[in-house]
Amino acid sequence: MGRPLRLADVLALASGRVKARLSTDPAWRDRIRRARAVIDDRPGAVYGVTTGVGASVDVEIPAELRDEMPHHLLRFHGCGTGALLSERESAAVVAVRLATLATGHSGVRPELLERLCELLNHRVLPAIPEEGSVGASGDLTPLSYLAAVLIGEREVLGGPAGTRSAAEALAEAGIEPLTLAAKESLSLMNGTTVMTAVACLATARARELSRLAATATAILSDVTHGNPEHFDARIFEWKPHPGSVTAARWIREGLEGAGQRTPARLQDRYSLRCAPHVIGVLLDATSAAESILEIEINAVDDNPLVDPDARDVLHGGNFYGGHVAMAMDGLKAAVASLADLFDRQLCLLCVPETSDDLPPNLVIGEGPERVVHHGFKAMQISASALTAEALKLTMPASAFSRSTESHNQDKVSMGTIAARDARRVLELCESVGAMLLLALGQAVDLRTPEASLLPSARFHAALRKHVPPVTTDRRQDRDIDTLLRLLSAGELPLLGESDSSAQA
Repeated sequence: MGRPLRLADVLALASGRVKARLSTDPAWRDRIRRARAVIDDRPGAVYGVTTGVGASVDVEIPAELRDEMPHHLLRFHGCGTGALLSERESAAVVAVRLATLATGHSGVRPELLERLCELLNHRVLPAIPEEGSVGASGDLTPLSYLAAVLIGEREVLGGPAGTRSAAEALAEAGIEPLTLAAKESLSLMNGTTVMTAVACLATARARELSRLAATATAILSDVTHGNPEHFDARIFEWKPHPGSVTAARWIREGLEGAGQRTPARLQDRYSLRCAPHVIGVLLDATSAAESILEIEINAVDDNPLVDPDARDVLHGGNFYGGHVAMAMDGLKAAVASLADLFDRQLCLLCVPETSDDLPPNLVIGEGPERVVHHGFKAMQISASALTAEALKLTMPASAFSRSTESHNQDKVSMGTIAARDARRVLELCESVGAMLLLALGQAVDLRTPEASLLPSARFHAALRKHVPPVTTDRRQDRDIDTLLRLLSAGELPLLGESDSSAQA
């Protein structure tokens, strides 16, 4: 922690591929100590130190009770609900909170930053319920679970039951519980860290999903004998949105050699012809989200803030998560549009009129018995159901601001809900993409792999190591699960530049 963090750094810390280390620069350490001294020595009112919090700001806290405030604050916020964040998400939360507090404007002690490093490096990760944040005053409730672990309370991830006592886990790792000083629980809790952490992982997944879409589109064009001219570089030079230019290049790489054969149609359906434009929107949305998130990761986002040079304490609203909400509301819409693209491409593949006479529903086999088999008929129904659910979730979470906490928090971002929505839309879209890839593998079987372009043949060979073709009616849910596992592990040959840090 001696330089601004990139999104890739957060992913590496979240996966445990690198260790967290604090800067050894004496000037940085002096800055941290001076910021803390401002809190300890400040005369007059300081929010959350000499006053109550939220709508209780007018309540004066007597000096003899101020040391109790940090622990009371985290305890009464222990009202989260819902599923727990995953191990990777929880680790990302710790990493992002460490980065923001290490900027030296929050007034925390060096010991607290060192403890956060230890939590991350020993994988003592807080069990954080994902529900309960309105995204302004930051992620107060979910971040209280991080603050609680530092003092040895609540639970961490791991153990036979999925969670275990934080006190036991700290003792095993040789980490001393902290007694939080004035303002430190507020510094830990009052920020956009949970939404930012979830958003970082979602953004990386979205980029990998773009590679899946480009690969699927190239194979679809190959097996349906589409027109490769749709992806000519000149078309995209004349409307140069960066994402579309990149998507078209990836697809061209998958169609090398396709120009030597006569296409079945002059113009393919939009779900094939316009695929680079659809994928391009998502690629550009991920780039925009990454820029926003990297500002957020390295920002000072709690309240009040400390200027250690001027010895000022500033009261403001940097905990408002509007930018993350905007990024995730946009990202989830672009991802859902990709689910819709996959759904349409699957239908195109299963209809002889648009697949250049592949069998209806991609049924393999000849003779009278083939009429009792159904191939990918039901898969289309499941794909449509998942796509509809993804599209339904594109309603902007940021549009649902609610006045809360005695009307003190009367305008809130809902950024954490937007990030969780984006994650769910990604899950749905990845499942639809897996269904499409299974169908494309079947189409390559029907055309024969030897007649396919090299990327199609490579994908087919990798797929068939794990999933057999559908030669008779059988369950396919396990095939979908296998594809999702392979995609998550990065074990399928996808077009485009790999981002290994995105893998779960």
